[in-house]
Amino acid sequence: MDKNDKIKILILDDEKQFTEELSGFFEDSEFESFEANTVAEGKRLLCLHVIDLLILDVRLPGANGLDVLKEVKTQYPCMEVIIISAHGDMDTVIKAMRLGAFDYLRKPFRFIDIQIAIERTQKYLQMQRKLKHMEEKNSLISKTLEKKINRQFIGISPQILEVFEQAIIAANYPDANVLITGESGTGKENIARIIHYSSSRKDHIFAAVNSSAITDTLLESEFFGHKKGSFTGAFTDKMGYFEVCNRGTLFLDEIADMPFNLQAKILRATEEKVITRVGDTNLIHTDFRIISTTNHDIEERVERKNFRLDLLHRLNTLHIHIPALRERPEDIKPLVEHYIEVFSTKLNKPDIQVAKEVFAVLKKYDFPGNVRELRNMTERAIMLCKDNSLGIDDFRVKSHRAEKETPKVEEVDLRLNEIKMIRKALQMCKYNQQTTADALGIHRDALSRKMKKYNIKINKTEE
Repeated sequence: MDKNDKIKILILDDEKQFTEELSGFFEDSEFESFEANTVAEGKRLLCLHVIDLLILDVRLPGANGLDVLKEVKTQYPCMEVIIISAHGDMDTVIKAMRLGAFDYLRKPFRFIDIQIAIERTQKYLQMQRKLKHMEEKNSLISKTLEKKINRQFIGISPQILEVFEQAIIAANYPDANVLITGESGTGKENIARIIHYSSSRKDHIFAAVNSSAITDTLLESEFFGHKKGSFTGAFTDKMGYFEVCNRGTLFLDEIADMPFNLQAKILRATEEKVITRVGDTNLIHTDFRIISTTNHDIEERVERKNFRLDLLHRLNTLHIHIPALRERPEDIKPLVEHYIEVFSTKLNKPDIQVAKEVFAVLKKYDFPGNVRELRNMTERAIMLCKDNSLGIDDFRVKSHRAEKETPKVEEVDLRLNEIKMIRKALQMCKYNQQTTADALGIHRDALSRKMKKYNIKINKTEE
C-alpha cells in the first residue's frame, strides 16, 4: 500500500516506552504512526500532518485527556479518537464517549485489541471500501497486491521454489492446519502470511501469537476470552484469539514452547471449533485455521513428553520445511539485490553497486541467522558505505567457513551468550532499544521481554 494511502495515527501518551512499542507494532502494518509524549508535541504533529486517528491517554502531564479530546474534536471533527487509560472508571468512559471518542481501552491491553478497535473506525472501513472498489474496477490492481505478498519471499533455488509451491497448495485448502519448520530467520512467518493472503481467508484477520510469551495466569483468557467479572481485572467482556480469528488464521509462532497445560485445551478447540469464554457457559462456534511454526525438533519434544503427540497430529495436516540459507546459496544474490533495492531507497543512497567477489564470499558463509541475518547485514553495509560501491569489507564476514572444533562449555551456554549479545548490542546502539532490536533482527517487544527475563537494566547514566 502506498504511504499516502495509509491511515495516519498519532499516539499521545506520556510513557515513551509505550508509544515506542505501539508505534513499532504499527510499523509493518497498513498504518503510519507518529509519537508524542506531551500535549504540546501532539498539537505540533496535528498541525504538520493530516491525522486520521488519535490514540489518547486520559492522564497527561499538566493536562486532562478529556479536555484534549474536546479541543481536538472541535478543531478536527472528522478525526477518530480512541481513549486509553490505566485508571479509567465508568464516569470517564461515559464522558469520553459523549465528547466524541470512538472507543475506550483500559491498560494494559493487547496490541491485537487496539488493531481490532482501529478496524471498526469509519476511516478504516472507508479505506477498505475504496480498496475493494478499485480491485473490482481494475483486476490488475488485485494481481499487483498478490505480487506484493509473494515479493516477501525471494529465491531461485529448487528448494525455495518447492516451498513456495507447497505454500500455494496449502492456500488452496483453507481448512487444513499447517506446520512450518525451519531454523530461526528462515522466513517462516512470511510463508504463513503467503498461505493466508493467497487463500479464501485473506479478507479476515491474521493474528500472530508467540506461544511462549503468554503468562500462565492469562493463558485461557488470551485464547478463549472471558466474561465481565469472571476474575479480578475482567472489567468488560473480551474475545480471545480463537474468536477473533473467526474465518481467518491464527498464527502460533514457536508452537513447541507452548505450556503443556494449555495444549489439551488448544487440541479440543482445534478439533471441535467450539469454545467457551472464561466465566461463561455459552458455546461459541468459530471457524479458524491454525498455522504454526517451530525451529525446534518437535518430535524430540514429543518423545520427552513436553509436547502432546495428538496435538502435533492435529497441527501437522500439512508440513512445510524451509531449508537454511547455507543449504541454498544460489538464493543469496537475489536476496542481496532485493535488500539493496529496499534499503537504498529507504536510506536515500541510490545506485548502489556490489563487487562480484562479495557474492562469492557470502556463499561460503554459514549464516547462522539465515535470511534475517543477511537482511540486517545488507542494511548495515549500506548504512556504513562511504560511496555507492559495496565491497566485502562492508559485509564483515569470514571468507571461509570456520573449521569444526570442539566447543568450550562457555561457547555453548546459550543463555550466557544471549545476555552478552544483548548487552553488546545495547552498548553499540547507545542504549536505544528500538535501534538495538533492529540490529538484533527482533521486534522491540521481544527485546523488552528478553531484557526483563535476564534482568538487563539500563542505568540513567548510560542512556
